[in-house]
Amino acid sequence: METIQLHDKLFIPYLSESEILYAVDSLADRINKDYEGKELIFLSVLNGAFMFTSDLMKRITLPCEISFMKVSSYAGTETTGRVDELIGLTSTVKDRHVIIIEDIVDTGITIDKVIKLLSIQEPASIEVCATLFKKEAYRGTHPPKYYGFEIPNKFVVGYGLDYDQHGRNLSAIYQVKS
Repeated sequence: METIQLHDKLFIPYLSESEILYAVDSLADRINKDYEGKELIFLSVLNGAFMFTSDLMKRITLPCEISFMKVSSYAGTETTGRVDELIGLTSTVKDRHVIIIEDIVDTGITIDKVIKLLSIQEPASIEVCATLFKKEAYRGTHPPKYYGFEIPNKFVVGYGLDYDQHGRNLSAIYQVKS
């Protein structure tokens, strides 16, 4: 892994592809055990969670369904503080166990909004599964039950995460160079 440049910023290696995939394996094992025999639907939040969702779903051995929702709360490297629902959920979640798949949980604004929207449909339960969790930046009410890595409040790209739509295709995760 080497330093990369996206737009006007330099990024340094943070998590390798092998570290990420090891975490994905561990998360899938936990979910497979926790939800055995339950009616399960995964809800992937696009665009950022697409790589994580793909890798996670390959390791889920339970019968399940997957659906997608697109929301946005970032402009450049800063959260906007609001969530815009762009593409809604098309599957019913009533009486089903829902796992929201996110690339990163930082402030919790996106997760709280998605959970509020889903709760109206009366699911059996709602949990969050994220690649990354910025615990020190978190101020929401629904922390992720499942996450691969707790990271400091630094801006990261790669593995689905972007900087102004660039860097999503990187197989590793990079941190902005201070």
